[in-house]
Parts: sequence; structure tokens; C-alpha cells
Amino acid sequence: MSCVLVSSSGDQVLLEDGRAVLLGRGPDTRVSDKKCSRHQVKVVACFADQDVVVTQLGPNPSFLEGEKLVRGQSGKLSHGGTLYLVNQLYPFKVHFTTSSAKPASSPVQKGIKDANRTKNGKNGTEKQSLWSPPKRSIKDFFASSPTKSLKRPLSPEEERHDAKRHRDDEVRNKAEASEDEEEKRAEEKLKQLQELAETTLNESSKKSSQPAFTASSACVKSVWEQIGNLMLYTAAGVRGSDKIAGFDIDGCIITTKSGKVFPTAPDDWKILYAEIQPRLASLIKKGYKVVFFTNQMGIARGKLRPEVFKSKVEDILATLQLPVQVFVAAGPGIYRKPVVGMWNHLCEKANDGVTVDKTQSFYVGDAAGRPENWAPGKKKKDFSCSDRLFALNLNLLFHTPEEYFLGWKSASYNLPQFDPRKLDSTARLFDPPSASLTSSKTEIVVAVGFPASGKSTFFHTHIIPKGYVYVNRDTLGSWKSCVVACEQALKEGRSVAVDNTNPDLESRKRYVDVAKAAGVSCRCFHFSATMEQAKHNNKFREMTPSDTKHMKVNDMIFQSYKKHFVAPSLSEGFDEILCIHFVPNFKDSQSEILFRQFSEG
Repeated sequence: MSCVLVSSSGDQVLLEDGRAVLLGRGPDTRVSDKKCSRHQVKVVACFADQDVVVTQLGPNPSFLEGEKLVRGQSGKLSHGGTLYLVNQLYPFKVHFTTSSAKPASSPVQKGIKDANRTKNGKNGTEKQSLWSPPKRSIKDFFASSPTKSLKRPLSPEEERHDAKRHRDDEVRNKAEASEDEEEKRAEEKLKQLQELAETTLNESSKKSSQPAFTASSACVKSVWEQIGNLMLYTAAGVRGSDKIAGFDIDGCIITTKSGKVFPTAPDDWKILYAEIQPRLASLIKKGYKVVFFTNQMGIARGKLRPEVFKSKVEDILATLQLPVQVFVAAGPGIYRKPVVGMWNHLCEKANDGVTVDKTQSFYVGDAAGRPENWAPGKKKKDFSCSDRLFALNLNLLFHTPEEYFLGWKSASYNLPQFDPRKLDSTARLFDPPSASLTSSKTEIVVAVGFPASGKSTFFHTHIIPKGYVYVNRDTLGSWKSCVVACEQALKEGRSVAVDNTNPDLESRKRYVDVAKAAGVSCRCFHFSATMEQAKHNNKFREMTPSDTKHMKVNDMIFQSYKKHFVAPSLSEGFDEILCIHFVPNFKDSQSEILFRQFSEG
């Protein structure tokens, strides 16, 4: 099987199975249009599906048949389809052929082949390929003349114009020469990196039988996998190992070329430090498996197309020229750092059966909880602590990129105020301990507390089984409906448990007034969980598929409660206020292990 892109002039671009090729302005395509970027598109052929995936990289659009592609978009072409390199110009047609067949010749190709045969004779001993057609000089474009042209003398104005034109030509020629020279240097550097990577792989392969580390056979072909919200890429040459060198990607392996915090385009990236490639190559040489772990919530939010990010990952590894495995958490849940779902999948299903030794493994990331000005040069504070917490959840040795690649000293950092590892499952449930949770007399119990602070679980475990009517705004729809439900229950002589957040005086007064009107007591149960702890509980619910009775709470609701919160007091008309503590109760050991992990960075 072979695949070529054939231009209207007969030039051919050979595509290998699964290997990315960059097309744009240059000698290979014979396109000189400045609207066409030197890296206009990336094309990848898939022999199994017999199609070509085209990803737009340049600022000006390309076209797949009549479909317009803008920067970052991708599309597919099958056999016979046409790629217009820029602005519906410079067509390249896709040809898939079996090994025994040759791509069909266009009229232009046939003319070139016939011309080659005429030029080189029957045997075609010096036949020139379509990839390198005969070069022509400038003289070929003008008719020869036996006489010299006669020129009149130029006027002073014409001389000045002519001189300016020559100067402009010189500046343009120098700029183009500089750009060509820069491309040559980049190609030479890429070649050197490729040779280094091949040497590293060969040396690593030779040592694979030594007892210094445990490794498996290398992955033969690069492959992407999708497991729920997890995207997994295993590059050709990756080996399972008992030693894992883990790295974040953004801010650790790459940074933006634009200097912006977030990339402005799919190709807005560069390797962060020159020391990264040789350091990673050295790790592989020593028997480590290099693995990247990255959170990409933009995919779940629809702001980043999965195929665009896949292409970016492949481009990064092509630049590094190293066999790396990449885990991408494309949404919320157990795979999103600092929760350790990606690591668990690596150990259980993506390491070729080799048992990982955590004592010989480590993790590097830039989200380390460092404060403002953590280093000279007015360094910004880290956007989160998720990378450090990821390593902490795994009990792995942790480094920042500056510490690991540049040898900087360790910087100060801050951990979250709430530590789920320290929460006591045997702690006292409420204060004061002399109080009673329920009453034999009719009453209203009003809850006060953050969303996800444990109110519903507490009421259904300790209060509702005692005959209390459960009133909740999530099920009834409005506070007015809740008030009506309370009045109806009291008329029936039944006690009521109001499971709402009730952060302020106004929201609580509604139920105090209902109790007074009915001549019954009203107590307040203040749930003491902090916002950080409530957010952790919320994340734990997200990661527990069986927990369907709780709705996900967004940050805006947490912030709204905090803004409006006024601590309850007896002066509001409550007969008693109990402080209810969050004491976790786990149905199994796996639930407890998951709960004890840091979930917020």
C-alpha cells in the first residue's frame, strides 16, 4: 500500500502510514504564494482506513474539496479527494494504491513522463522522477534574440525609482535567505535529535536484559486509545518498566511561543528548556519509562477538539524524538489530577504487566503551590497545587521543572487547608454532646451549611428514620413550596427536617415564623464543614458513579453561600443550636482510599 499527494503539475508527495508530513510554501510543493505558510497544513495518511487527515496550521484557510478549514480544524480526504493548499488554490489529489499498482497519472504527469522518455531515449537510462523534475533557467522563459535591445537613458526620477526597487529586492532576498537558513538549521537540529533518539533506544535495548531494571518489549506502532474521559497515547518504542519518570506537559515540557498563559493556536508552543530533551533521553537510557500526565478540561468543555490536541501531542514527541507514553484527562472524574486514576491505569493496564516500583519513580510538574515571587524575577504564583498533590497522593518523590531540569533549589509552597487524610472517622458527631438529635415533641429542625457539607446524608441516617418529614428545595422547587410542606406536616402533628443551605437570616426566619405560628419549637443544625471540605465532598461524589442522589455543585454556588452566610444565633428565635461535624462513613475500603486523596489543587 502506498499513498501520494499529486499536484496539478505532477509533483508527488509520498505519505507513510501514520507519519505526519508538513506541507506549505516551499520547493517541495513549488508554492511561492506568501499567503501560504511554510507549515500550512499537517497531513497524516491512514492505510487501514485509506484516508488522509488534514490539520490546518497556517493563518489562511485551506480547503478539502469545498470544505473550508481554519487554523486548528481537521478533516479527512479519501482516495481521489483534493486538498487545496490555501484559498482554493494549489490542488493536491489523494492517491492510494496497492504495492503492485501505481497511482493513476494525470494528464500533466503523463506529459512529463512522455517528455522524459523522449529526452532520455527508449531505455530511459537517465530518466528523471516526478519528485525532481528538470530544472529550467530564466532564459527558458524568453525567446532568444540575435540582437541586443536598445535602451534609452533613464530620467533622474526613473533612476531613483529603479534604485529603490533594487534596494527593496535586496531586503526581500535577504529576508527569504534568512528564513531558508533558519529552516535548514531547524532540519539539521531535528536530524541530530533523531540520531540521538535512535542511539538512546539502541543502547536501552541492549541493556534490557540486565537486572538493573524490569522492562518489556518495545511498542511496535504508535497508537491512541480512549477509555471514558481518558485519552492514552503510546508511541512506538515505548517499553514497560518498573521505574516511571512522570512529567506534566504544559509549563513543564512546553510553554507558549507567544508568551501568553494559554496557547493562541495549536502550534503556539515550544520546548520549555534546552535541557529537557537530553535529560529525558538519559532517563530512557537508564531504563526509565517516560510518561506524561496532563489535565485538559478544555476538551470536555468543547473549547479544544480532541483531534487537535492529539496532533499537538504527536508534534511534541516528534520534536523530542523520544518514545513517550501520554495520559490525557479529558474531563472531570477519577482520571483528573491530583486524583490518581491515570497512574492506576498505567500500573494496572498500560505497563505491559511490569510492576511499578514507586521508590524508584518520581513526578515533575509546575503546579506546585508556590506563592508569589517564589524565585527572583517576580515569579507569579502557581495557578494550583495539583501536580504536587498528585505526587503526594501517590507517595512519589516530587520536583518542579526548575528543580529537575535546571538544578534550582527547592522553593517554598503552600498545601490546601483541608487535608482529607486527617479526617477522623471516629470523631464526635455533634456538639454539645449532651444534646439530643431528635425530640419526642413536634418540632422543626432547620439545617444551615454549605452545599455538599453532609446535610442530606446526616438527615437520612439519623433524623428521617425517626418519623420526621423531609423538606428539601431541590425536590420541591422553591422556598415557598418548602414553607407550605412544613405547615402541612405540622398540622398533621409531624416534625419536619428542612434540608436547605439557609445561609442568611431571611431564609431561616421563614421556618422560625412557621414554628411560632404552630406553637412548636424550632432548632438549628449548623453543619460545620468548611468550603474546602465541602468542595472535596463534591469532587468525591463526581468520582463515585453509584452516587446518583447528589447533584454536582459548581463553584458559583459555593461562593454565593459564603458571601451571604451569617452565623446562626439563638436571638433569631431558635430554641437550640447544634453544631454537626462531618464524620465520614465508608461503604468499602476502595471508597475510603478515593476519599482520602487530595481532589483539589
